[in-house]
Amino acid sequence: VEYEPLPAILTLPEAIAAHSFHTEPNPFHRGDPEAVFASGAAQFSGEFFLGGQEHFYLETHAALAIPSADGSLHLISSTQHPSEIQAVVSHVLHLPRHLITVESLRMGGGFGGKETQGNTPAAMAALASVITQRPVRVRLNRDHDMQLSGHRHPFLAKYQVAHDADGRLLALKSDLVSNGGWALDLSTAITDRALLHHDNAYCIPNLHLTGRVAKTHLSSNTAFRGFGGPQGMLIIEEIMAQVARRCGLPPEIVRERNLYQGSGATNTTHYGQELGDQRIPRIWQELKISSDLTERRAALAAWNAASPHHKRGLAMTPVKFGISFTLTHLNQAGALVLIYQDGTVQVNHGGTEMGQGLHTKIRTIVCRELGLTPDRVRLMPTRTDKVPNTSATAASSGTDLNGAAVLQACQTLKARLLPVAIALLKTPEDPGAVTFANNEISTGHTSVSFADAVMRAYLDRIPLAATGSYATPEIGWDRTTGTGRPFFYFACGAAVAEVEIDGFSGAAQVRRVDILHDVGDSLNEGIDRGQIEGGFIQGMGWLTMEELVWDASGKLLTHSPDTYKIPAMGDTPPDFRVSFLSHATQPGTVHGTKAVGEPPLMLAIAVRHAILDAIAAFPGSHPETLASPATGEAILRSISGFS
Repeated sequence: VEYEPLPAILTLPEAIAAHSFHTEPNPFHRGDPEAVFASGAAQFSGEFFLGGQEHFYLETHAALAIPSADGSLHLISSTQHPSEIQAVVSHVLHLPRHLITVESLRMGGGFGGKETQGNTPAAMAALASVITQRPVRVRLNRDHDMQLSGHRHPFLAKYQVAHDADGRLLALKSDLVSNGGWALDLSTAITDRALLHHDNAYCIPNLHLTGRVAKTHLSSNTAFRGFGGPQGMLIIEEIMAQVARRCGLPPEIVRERNLYQGSGATNTTHYGQELGDQRIPRIWQELKISSDLTERRAALAAWNAASPHHKRGLAMTPVKFGISFTLTHLNQAGALVLIYQDGTVQVNHGGTEMGQGLHTKIRTIVCRELGLTPDRVRLMPTRTDKVPNTSATAASSGTDLNGAAVLQACQTLKARLLPVAIALLKTPEDPGAVTFANNEISTGHTSVSFADAVMRAYLDRIPLAATGSYATPEIGWDRTTGTGRPFFYFACGAAVAEVEIDGFSGAAQVRRVDILHDVGDSLNEGIDRGQIEGGFIQGMGWLTMEELVWDASGKLLTHSPDTYKIPAMGDTPPDFRVSFLSHATQPGTVHGTKAVGEPPLMLAIAVRHAILDAIAAFPGSHPETLASPATGEAILRSISGFS
């Protein structure tokens, strides 16, 4: 092989200077920002760079391909999207999809990194298996996985802001550029979601936003928990902090004054979607009280005055995150539920389990609908020959989509069993009085076991398998105009973070975190609490310590655990308080629940802004220079007044 090394484009400024892009700008517009800027209102301009993040799932990319005598191929892949693996392997091998079965066993983590990028190792295994007619397994070691697979997209934002003396935003112009790497992957949709979430929880009456994907010679960046939302929200929070400094106001006051308020134009996003059941103001006020924010702010100021070399900071930030795939046709799911003669159940659905508890939640739905104990319900590995044409388990929609499809299948089976049960119960009572619970079907007077009713149905030749399907209603948006209703609902929350900084080293310790998050009616409080805590810590890692570094030729230097730092147990806040919003049933979802996979990650933005607050307490510091991630070195540079 003969090759010639060419100059590498690695950074966003280099790509912009070379006009190296994958896409054209995609605009969003609201009101008349130019008129506001021309009016003489207080205004400022700036730019902000934020880095990427390594997924660091415990199980690296892996695939096993097994050929069959009939020319078909069975693939076991560590993937969040079995149907895409099926499609890609079909394309590579020139085989029709019905000859390819893809199975996803329980993964050791995904975080978006296995939504598309499992395609390459699966295709390699499939090709080698077909050629050799032997089983072939491909597994990346940690170094290769970190070097070859994509990361969270770095972004560069250039913005112009107008505000009044009370800290209210009047206008915003913002141009975002994401680093897509060498190939486009999902970068267009990720950049779109950054624009859709650039407002976070704030009503901005006049704005003009654009987003574009830069082409560089890094690995192709890809989906990561939040899918562009964290980047868009981090940028607006940076702007809010600057407005507060310019107005001489506490940042939480400025944030509160700009929140969506719940009626008319103040409850409508910049792409025209009504927020509906507006929970942001209630969350904000409840958390402000429960976290003792006002009292702690005064106590912290007194502590800082007496401590010259260590400073503490406090910050409160909100989260508003849209739930649905922005590509509308992906918001669908299917299921296949089987009841056996002994009354036990197998459940097949299109979602993949990667440690987030999806199968546990689906089992809960089945148990509630059929009145069974968990030991009688088995969740099967996800397979394309059981549920075809599935969407990725992503966009925090795994339970919403697949749970609704499973619910429909269970309701079909329940309707078939109901007349059988009534006949066995020998009761003329209204069918509405019959309950399914504790492995029994009963009225107020008598009962029959679920298994006996199933056997009777089998003998009566009543089908005991049913499919279910679901398509999210009332959504859709026009990407060309930047308007519509891309999300079925919004998941909201807020966090208060307190940190302490060592002025000698720049080391920051998160002392306390208070979170109030809206999970609707929780299907499983343990899982939801774990998602909130884990998402927060992962977001904290992205914002404070996880730094990707390449050399001048584009070689990744932080390619293993000894050079890339992720949060450890010792980095978790010693005082970590997580609460669920009460009276929060979500209309139109399975059992009133709400998505909880991605939204908590953005709660960690409070940590960065608590660090900014602590830096500002050092005389002569320059918090506006703080880089992202806010590593100890970055903090020390801001304290010392040089960048």
